Amino acid sequence: MTKRVAILISGSGSNMVSLVAAMTGDFPARPVLVLSNKAEAAGLRKAEALGVPTVTVAHRDYPNDKPAFERAMHHALLAAQPDVICLAGFMRVLSAEFVSAWSGKILNIHPSLLPKYKGLNTHARALAAGDTVHGCTVHEVTADLDDGPILGQASIDVRDNDTPETLAARLLPYEHELYPRVLRRFADGDRTLMML
Repeated sequence: MTKRVAILISGSGSNMVSLVAAMTGDFPARPVLVLSNKAEAAGLRKAEALGVPTVTVAHRDYPNDKPAFERAMHHALLAAQPDVICLAGFMRVLSAEFVSAWSGKILNIHPSLLPKYKGLNTHARALAAGDTVHGCTVHEVTADLDDGPILGQASIDVRDNDTPETLAARLLPYEHELYPRVLRRFADGDRTLMML
C-alpha cells in the first residue's frame, strides 16, 4: 500500500523538494501535505508549484502557548491522514506529547553525524572541534532532541579552507540524496541503517 507523507518545513524547502521529486513511479509513498510554521516560507510556493497541498500553522499566532500551536498542527495533519511525517528544515522543537501522538511515524534530517552535534550550528561546531569528517543523519524522531534511532547517514571530508557556509553548501546535495532513499526504505518497512 502506498504511504501518505506529510512534510513539515520552516524555510526554503530544498529537502522537501527532493522528497517530493522522488515520490513518483514505483516509489512506495506520495506527498499529501506540506505544512509550514511560517506563512512566508519559500518552500510553500515550491510545494504549490509541485501540486502538493499546503497549509500554514504559524507558531506566532500562539504566543507562549506551544500546546495550542501543536494542537493546531495535529488537526491539520489528521485531516491529511499521513502515514509518515518528514521534518525537512522544520525549526520548532516538538513536545513529547506531539511526538507520542505520531510515534514511529516521524522522520527528521539533521546536519551532523549524530550523535555528534545535536541542536543548532552543527557546521560551525564541527569545524571548531577540528573534525575531518562531517555529514548528515536521517533518524526517527523521539521525545529527546535529535536522539531517535538512526536510519541513514552520509559523510563528506572537511577541507582545510571550509567555513560553516561552504560546509553546509557541500553537504546539502548529500542531504537531498539521503533523505528520499531512507524514506523509500522506511515506507517499505525497512528501518535498517543506510550509509552513503
